[in-house]
Amino acid sequence: MSRPISDEQWRDAEIIWDYHQMGHEPRPVDVAIGLGSHDLGVATFAAELYRAGLFPLLVFSGGNSPTTAARFPRGEAVHYREHALSLGVPDSALLVEPRAGNTGQNVGLSRELLAENGHEPRSVLLISKPYMERRAYATCRKVWPEVEVVCASEPLKFGDYVRSIGDEKLVVDMLAGDLQRVVEYPKLGFSVEQDVPADVLAAYGRLVASGFDSRLI
Repeated sequence: MSRPISDEQWRDAEIIWDYHQMGHEPRPVDVAIGLGSHDLGVATFAAELYRAGLFPLLVFSGGNSPTTAARFPRGEAVHYREHALSLGVPDSALLVEPRAGNTGQNVGLSRELLAENGHEPRSVLLISKPYMERRAYATCRKVWPEVEVVCASEPLKFGDYVRSIGDEKLVVDMLAGDLQRVVEYPKLGFSVEQDVPADVLAAYGRLVASGFDSRLI
């Protein structure tokens, strides 16, 4: 059986996948924020980094969206917390921000929650889906410019991630949608501008023209 995307489309998706990765080396920080999504791997990797001693406190942020409501009916952050507890993260190391509906709110509401609990971190580790690293970084630099930002995600290659999700079309649609947001959101004041190489823009244009557009704004 042939896969739903062509070899050329796969290569274009890999170009965008690589661009979305910030290439930061995870290191000790004051606090981590796990950004809610459809991907429970975010919580799995957050728990792994906590056990590695990279941070003493972990915030899970996220309410619900049409994409996640069926999978995480009690909200993304709540399900992430439950998963982290099952992986050995103590309740005392967890905070839950259950209202955020977008990345700016993930960062802003988590910052407010931390302040309410007496925490004013100087450095933060943003843990996200692999293809969301760059947008998360650009958003945090806009919403919380005072803090030092490090980005992390499960260390997966594109093909491995696609297999973990089980839906090639959805993943490529997500890659395209996130790239469009990296380009457009600075114009709306939602994030700081990022340089986008010509080959990345060309790959994006080909994929959108081929119908990978369900996650575009």
